[in-house]
Amino acid sequence: MSKEVMNDKTAPLRALPILGLEPADGFSYGWRTRMTAPSILIVEDDPALRLLTARALRDYGYDVATAATGAEMGVMLEAAKVDLIVLDIMLPGTNGIELLRRLRKESEVPVIFVSARGSEEDRVLGLELGADDYLPKPFGTRELAARVAAVLRRRGAVEPEADKGGDYSFSGHSLSLARRELRAQDGALVDLTGAEFDLLVTFLEQPQRVIARHRLIELSRMRMGDSSDRSIDVLVSRLRRKLEPDPQSPAFIKTVYGAGYLFLATVAWSGEPD
Repeated sequence: MSKEVMNDKTAPLRALPILGLEPADGFSYGWRTRMTAPSILIVEDDPALRLLTARALRDYGYDVATAATGAEMGVMLEAAKVDLIVLDIMLPGTNGIELLRRLRKESEVPVIFVSARGSEEDRVLGLELGADDYLPKPFGTRELAARVAAVLRRRGAVEPEADKGGDYSFSGHSLSLARRELRAQDGALVDLTGAEFDLLVTFLEQPQRVIARHRLIELSRMRMGDSSDRSIDVLVSRLRRKLEPDPQSPAFIKTVYGAGYLFLATVAWSGEPD
């Protein structure tokens, strides 16, 4: 541990308990300012790529810090609030897949996976674990910045240009667009990722109507591939597990084989007055 960090009595010098890791010697914090810009944590072991990506996102106006390992990621998450993590899968020691699995036990901070392994299996596994997006290497910094902005908009970390208020209700559930939250029949908060929330809103906007996979991707502003990709099926499966009393016998989201998906429940809308 560097003397600079050790002498800072306000800096927590332990990794997140859920990560169970210790930072390497010489690690230091990298936040520039915490005033207004959304904060991005880049976890990447390649020094050149880490520096390039950090500089690019700072140029887009983000507050950026970096980490080279999962242990350093844990320290950064303890040190300050993070709005989004750009997480490499192929990290030394504990890899990105395992880090996300541990992180999701305690936190729903948005995560964009990046990896040179661009197989469908990797994308699907990342989504199943709760990643918000997946970007294969090599990637352009403009595309990364666009995906960061899209995920932050979905999560409400930055204010959308036009975000309507109001509430949807169905079968005892209540969804608030302004608060971006879903409550079950008993009033309990249902924990949804940004992608799951936007997918549910898309269903609620078009209830009792078959929607094809590619239209679901377009309407919910996802960047998960085309309609042949399993990504949308994974998101639907995740949403069912959180929404359905029996995910094996769905009461809300029905698969229409060869066509897409159908939201079965009757939906009521209570919008804000103009």
